[in-house]
Amino acid sequence: MQRYINKISGSCWLALLLLMTFSACKSRKKAPDVSHIPLAVSIARFDQDLIRIDTGHVAEGLQALQHRYPVFLPAYVEHIMEFGAYNDSTRQIPVQMRLLLTNKDFRFLQETVQQKFSNLAPVEKELAQSFRYMKYYFPAFKVPQVVTFISAIGNYGAVTVDTILGVGLDMYLGNDFPVYANLPDYPAYMVRRFSPEYITTNAIQALAQQRYPLPAPGARLVEQMVAAGKQQYLLEQVLPETPDTIRLGYTKDQLEFCHENERMIWQYFIQNELLYKSDWQEAMHFMGDGPTTQGMPAGAPGRIGYFVGLQIIKHYMEKHPEVSLQQLMENKNLTEIFSEAKYRPR
Repeated sequence: MQRYINKISGSCWLALLLLMTFSACKSRKKAPDVSHIPLAVSIARFDQDLIRIDTGHVAEGLQALQHRYPVFLPAYVEHIMEFGAYNDSTRQIPVQMRLLLTNKDFRFLQETVQQKFSNLAPVEKELAQSFRYMKYYFPAFKVPQVVTFISAIGNYGAVTVDTILGVGLDMYLGNDFPVYANLPDYPAYMVRRFSPEYITTNAIQALAQQRYPLPAPGARLVEQMVAAGKQQYLLEQVLPETPDTIRLGYTKDQLEFCHENERMIWQYFIQNELLYKSDWQEAMHFMGDGPTTQGMPAGAPGRIGYFVGLQIIKHYMEKHPEVSLQQLMENKNLTEIFSEAKYRPR
């Protein structure tokens, strides 16, 4: 798409600026006042408690740690670190944990995390505000216990375990953290998002997926896009101050490409008759992460199905102002939502 730049001067420029400002204010939905909802977040530092275990008495240290984290410790050992099923009577777990705690690379990672996140008050404040919005839109929402951990850069940015929300701080050390660049599993487009400003978005997305799981991989593409759009719309409502680029994980240029080429993107799905296909591998081209979207111009970001899904949901909600966020999220008829949205970008 060609871009044309016109020079505007003097009072014309001022008038246009005022018009744009007024239009932006009109189009932006005002966030509800949630200041009356009493809520505070106090993050438990599992990562610090783990590293303090006496490596000469690991079994005893794990017992003490389990007393404080009876649900999270077994999940951390079994699912995050993949050491096997956690059992107090199993000697294998203390041995593996001792190897981890005495590993110089793991201890360096812990020291780096401690330096970067010695004070989690800003994160607690952001999470508390997002939880207030969750309580506003979902009155039955129960505030989770938040714990921090280190996964040895295992790509666990945020996890949910029952009523616990875990935040893997080693996945947010900044895109300039040199270790990331040396790991082949993490290309540059992923490392770009390994920064603290993504913590709250990833945390809320993990909670949303726990409560409203995405469809099975064999679902039709349009259903996957609508479900992803619902989650993105939820993020938009409970993170109203977070930039769209953070919520979608796009760069500014990628987001601009999507908005400027929205009709072309939609036509691609229509012309290639993709909406009602249920091929998992083909759907991953549009729903999976990646630097670009295969088959589209280079400016099209990966996970472009999330952008399209969000636009579908916005059209649906504009046509159904009586539908609450909770009603939207609980509506499992994804095809009906798509049909009633009448999404036709111009």
